[in-house]
Amino acid sequence: MEAFPQIDLVLATLGRSGELERLLDSLVAQAYPRVRVVLVDQNTDARLAPIVSRFESQLSIVRLESPAGLSRARNRALPLLTGDIVAFPDDDCWYPPGLLKEVAEKLEAHRDWGGLSVQARDAQGRRSSMLWDTSPGPIGRHNLWRRAISFSFFLRRSTVVAVGGFAEDLGLGARTRWGSGEESDYLLRALEAGLEIEYDPSLFVQHESPSLVGGAAERRAGYDRGLGQAEVLRRHRYSLWFAAYRVLQPATGSALLLLRGRVAEARYYFAMALGRARGMLGSDGD
Repeated sequence: MEAFPQIDLVLATLGRSGELERLLDSLVAQAYPRVRVVLVDQNTDARLAPIVSRFESQLSIVRLESPAGLSRARNRALPLLTGDIVAFPDDDCWYPPGLLKEVAEKLEAHRDWGGLSVQARDAQGRRSSMLWDTSPGPIGRHNLWRRAISFSFFLRRSTVVAVGGFAEDLGLGARTRWGSGEESDYLLRALEAGLEIEYDPSLFVQHESPSLVGGAAERRAGYDRGLGQAEVLRRHRYSLWFAAYRVLQPATGSALLLLRGRVAEARYYFAMALGRARGMLGSDGD
C-alpha cells in the first residue's frame, strides 16, 4: 500500500463505558496511522467525558450528540465523514490486532469493490452474533443474511454517498416496532445501486453473542427484531418462499434449542419467528 487510506469509524454509543473503552483500546493497538473516531453520544449524562479525555491524545476523536436511536445517531455523523473507508462499529465490539490494515489492503487491491464485510467472533474465537457463511464471495440478496451485520462491514465513502442515510424507522431505538433491519436495508440499497460488496470470513470483528435469560423484555426485543426483518423483506420485494424460509429458520432453531433444554434461547427465537411471520402478514399484533 503506497499510502494508508483514512478510515472513519462512526461509533454510536448509549449506556456503555467499560465496553467502549475496550473498543478504543483495541483501536490504539491497531497502530493504524489514519483512523478517526466519530463518536455519537446518545447519553443524557457526562459519562463519556473522562473516556474522551483519556483517549484524545492517542486517537483522533470527533464527539457529537444525538437523540437516542441507532440509525438516527449514525446519520448525524454522515455529513462529517472525510475518510476513504467508513465503518459502523458497535460500542461493545472490539477489533483484533491488524484488522484495519488488512481491510485497507483488501480494498486497495480491489478498487471495484464498494465495500468489504467480515465475520464476528467472540473472545474465544468462535463465530458469534449469527450463523455465518464459511465461504467467501460477493454479497447478494439471498446470502446477505449470513454475510453481514452492521458492525462487520467496511464501505468506501463513495458507497456511503451513493446510498445515503440509514432508514431511521428501522433498528434499535427507532420510533416504530421495527427493531432491526437497518443494516440489511442499507446493504440492499447498495446492491440495488449496482455496487459490489465482498465478504471475507478469514477476517473478523470481535463481539460476544448475547446472553439470553428469557425474560419478557428479551422476548419483546426478539419479536420486534423479527418485525424489522420482515419489513425489510417487504420493502425489497422478496419472494414469499424466501420470506417463509426466513420465518422457518428461527422457528426450527427454537425447537432444537428447546430439545436441548435451552429454554430462554428457545423463547427468544420463537418470538423472533413470530415477529417475522406477523410482519410478513402485515400485522404487528401480539
